[in-house]
Amino acid sequence: MKLYGGIDLHSNNSVFAISNEEGVIVSRKKLPNDLDKILSFLAPFKDQLIGLVVESTFNWYWLVDALIENKYCVYLANTAAIQQYSGLKHADDNSDAAWLGEMLRLNILPTGYIYPKEERTVRDLMRKRMQLVQQSTKNLLSIQGAYMRHLSHKLSNNKTKKLTSLRIEQDFKSENTVMAVQTNLAVMNCLAEQVKLIERAIIQQVKLRQEFQKLTSIDGIGTVLALTIMLETGSIKRFEKVGNYASYCRCVNGARYSNGKKKGSTNSKNGNKYLAWAFVEAANFAIRYNTTVRNYYQRKLAKTNKTVAIKTVAHKLSRACFYVLRDQVPFEAEKAFT
Repeated sequence: MKLYGGIDLHSNNSVFAISNEEGVIVSRKKLPNDLDKILSFLAPFKDQLIGLVVESTFNWYWLVDALIENKYCVYLANTAAIQQYSGLKHADDNSDAAWLGEMLRLNILPTGYIYPKEERTVRDLMRKRMQLVQQSTKNLLSIQGAYMRHLSHKLSNNKTKKLTSLRIEQDFKSENTVMAVQTNLAVMNCLAEQVKLIERAIIQQVKLRQEFQKLTSIDGIGTVLALTIMLETGSIKRFEKVGNYASYCRCVNGARYSNGKKKGSTNSKNGNKYLAWAFVEAANFAIRYNTTVRNYYQRKLAKTNKTVAIKTVAHKLSRACFYVLRDQVPFEAEKAFT
């Protein structure tokens, strides 16, 4: 008899639902997140289990890794892509666990990628770098906002980064404003130091694999961004078509159409937010360093706002990356930005 398992994972407990080929629940149990108790519960079903489905929540690493090490077939459910069963009037942890297993039985389960354990920590360190860069940008914008608000003076990014505490004291009359801006500057400088430390640690641990080396031929993508794209993409062979990759990078707007008319939007969070950030960063750099890309951006900017224009460039770059990686060819801006 074939069995299918669903696991609704929480921070301190998990709900297990085991169903048979007819979709009938044969066992259901709520357990603390204790690996010994979990393996003990699953042991009687191990030989018959076709697979176990775990939601892609914030804390799945320990459970998925342990189940794989104990020879279970594990699927990571793509939470953002899952549609809840609309026939339920009341839903709870038990029904959620059962629905995970049921989607596996019906072969309609949207799965996430179980990133190789040996590279996962360096990928997460790169994600930490992204978080710190974003925090640094917030502090930089706060400083620039203070100068605009109090002095009607627009500071460039470079000038903002070169500010000193003494210069801030000279620029503002209010001690409170001076302290606020100096605080932003201190945090921004501290974050910049930590970002450099992380970058050095990552570069010492991982190098661009051969199939990713041509990414640096793309204007706007240096070593660090190329490593980010490599660590977040995994194998490009996971993506059948260029549209699949661009969608995964969140560079494609989701929409639902019926009879040729737009009826609404789909889940915009379905995809990899880290790749989305990486390609927006690459777009900002490419606009600076590549004339063809800059001209394309300016044409788009004339028709829309800055955010949409940047996202359009990011979309083009994500598509270019797909072909560069799949076909192992150098980047050609004229082809990508026509």
